[in-house]
Amino acid sequence: MKLKSLLNLVFVGTILFSCGNEKSEKINEAAEGDAFDYNVEQFADIKILRYQIPGWEQLTLKEQKLVYYLTEAGLAGRDIVWDQNYRHNLKIRKALENIYTNYEGDKSDDNWNAFETYLKRIWFSNGIHHHYSNDKFKPGFNSNYLKDLLSQTNTVLEGEAFEVIFNDKDSKKVNQSKGVDNVALSAVNFYGPDVTTSDVENFYKKKFSPNPEKPLSFGLNSQLVKENGVLKERVYKSGGLYGEAIDEIIKWLELAKGAAENEPQKNALGLLIEYYKTGDLQTWDDYNVAWTKATEGNIDYINSFIEVYYDPIGYRGYYESIVQINDFDMSQKMKVLSENAQWFEDNSTLMDAHKKKNVVGVTYKVVNVAGEAGGASPSTPIGVNLPNANWIRAAVGSKSVSLGNITEAYSKAGSTGRLKEFVHDEEEHELELKHGQLADKLHTALHEVIGHASGQLNPGVGETKETLKNYASTLEEGRADLVALYYLYDTKLQELGLVEDWEAVGKATYDGYIRNGLMMQLIRLNLGDNVEEAHMRNRQWISAWAFEKGKKDNVIEKVTRDGKTYFNINDYAKLRELFGELLRETQRIKSEGDYDAVEALVEGYGVKVDQEIHAEVLERNKQFNSPPYSGFVNPVLVADKNEEEEITAVKVTQPETFAGQMLDYSKTYNFLPEIN
Repeated sequence: MKLKSLLNLVFVGTILFSCGNEKSEKINEAAEGDAFDYNVEQFADIKILRYQIPGWEQLTLKEQKLVYYLTEAGLAGRDIVWDQNYRHNLKIRKALENIYTNYEGDKSDDNWNAFETYLKRIWFSNGIHHHYSNDKFKPGFNSNYLKDLLSQTNTVLEGEAFEVIFNDKDSKKVNQSKGVDNVALSAVNFYGPDVTTSDVENFYKKKFSPNPEKPLSFGLNSQLVKENGVLKERVYKSGGLYGEAIDEIIKWLELAKGAAENEPQKNALGLLIEYYKTGDLQTWDDYNVAWTKATEGNIDYINSFIEVYYDPIGYRGYYESIVQINDFDMSQKMKVLSENAQWFEDNSTLMDAHKKKNVVGVTYKVVNVAGEAGGASPSTPIGVNLPNANWIRAAVGSKSVSLGNITEAYSKAGSTGRLKEFVHDEEEHELELKHGQLADKLHTALHEVIGHASGQLNPGVGETKETLKNYASTLEEGRADLVALYYLYDTKLQELGLVEDWEAVGKATYDGYIRNGLMMQLIRLNLGDNVEEAHMRNRQWISAWAFEKGKKDNVIEKVTRDGKTYFNINDYAKLRELFGELLRETQRIKSEGDYDAVEALVEGYGVKVDQEIHAEVLERNKQFNSPPYSGFVNPVLVADKNEEEEITAVKVTQPETFAGQMLDYSKTYNFLPEIN
């Protein structure tokens, strides 16, 4: 779900990097046979990659111009997500970039290296908080050193914006801990500093949609603040909050509309422009309906305030943009899932009352990314399913895409022997080597196409952000994961021609999911941390629940050998039954809006970490130097123009460095003031 309905999203990058030596050699051979260099650099816990745009030369000039305009529209709003992530982000970034470009002192000492790493981490996360853990970064230099850099470069950074770099204030961008005021304790800039969770809930309880069966996405495109003690929305629109950047977005979308491939695409772009001009949520729904129906053409895009993962209670969307070109060969192969969506729904473990009688319009395509911005960059999803509104999904359908060239870049960039360290035995290792990549692709496809499209709410039950609150995102991602897991060990996949050996692919999927959910994803956490991120939580609560419920039959066995822990699946068929049982329950929770049940599930299985295993995992992982997170620089589209300023060609170039692209973006797409 999520624009990034991002199930595996960034995480699949870790799966692909977690390969054994045999697979690594094959991957490296492929990379060496291709003159393209996918690797840019690595720092801290981050690896920066490049990606290509396959099929670019096959596009017509008009299509290339459309991609160019949409990409520029996306980049025009880049600074919006920086400000959404934290109120001081733009001020801090601009000050640090000024230091970086103007400092002429010693750049060989540890302090400067720490400063450079700190800035790169901020660039990668679009702010001073980690893109995945949400924890505020701790600089490897002290305040006196920064003051000296500021002085030597005539840069101003003072007051709270300076102090917050070094103190404990605003330590979590998104705080989803139990028993606290999640809004008040989250640093994300969706709410004024004195707004509480109860303020938000009470404010939106008073708002009613004209048609209750088509609820509007209240709060999606605004900041909620208090003025003289009265709650007020600051709407993202032309002439409103972020209006300067939105006007630039509109300018490029108007050009894109003129280059549209067909009338449905043109009409959808027109509605998106109107939405940006007015901020009207009914127009937003009208746009999503039109966009969902616009399935023809070679080019598609995602642009606006869509995903709500950065909001601790799931109302407000952060800005993001992805521009896509169809991969026709792979899309045709995966079309079979869309065509059989009703079969999957009918044969799931859901209660009959929770099954859709008519699964409508689920389209699935493999696409190649041409450009990303906002919350989709540098850390990118690999799978996307939109729109998010349940009623549009039910009545009109949805679009699901897999970002093929992103997945390929992960694969060809190289790997490590991390998998070999954590698999239980050689059989598990061989299954992953032979079937792991196909299992990952099918898992993403089933998650996005079938998982997010399945199920329905009971009559009268509100949207999940209202009923399940801060647990809505992890419950939805886990529910879609469970749909995928249930069907990945099913003969139906082989009947449909998607696999040659359904059992082997299913086993590889189950091995990888349990291994990851109970162990390998812990390399992303500091010892003692709870699990905070929605996708990490759902992988853990699914795996931990299945492990516990299967103990009586020894479905998943915890093995200790030579002082190391492994998890071995003894009964794959029984594990599938457990996944089906949990799927039934998660859909019931969503359909009925059962907050107590989702709280018990997530808090009981998805938040706390076994500290002994965590310490062991971190120790075993020290031997590998491949960072746990990866992201990308974007190709640069360069428009050649004639004397009349008409575009005659659009060329694709690649940035040489991560810092170079970040500085160029800050210079070229600098449309917002430091304080908004």
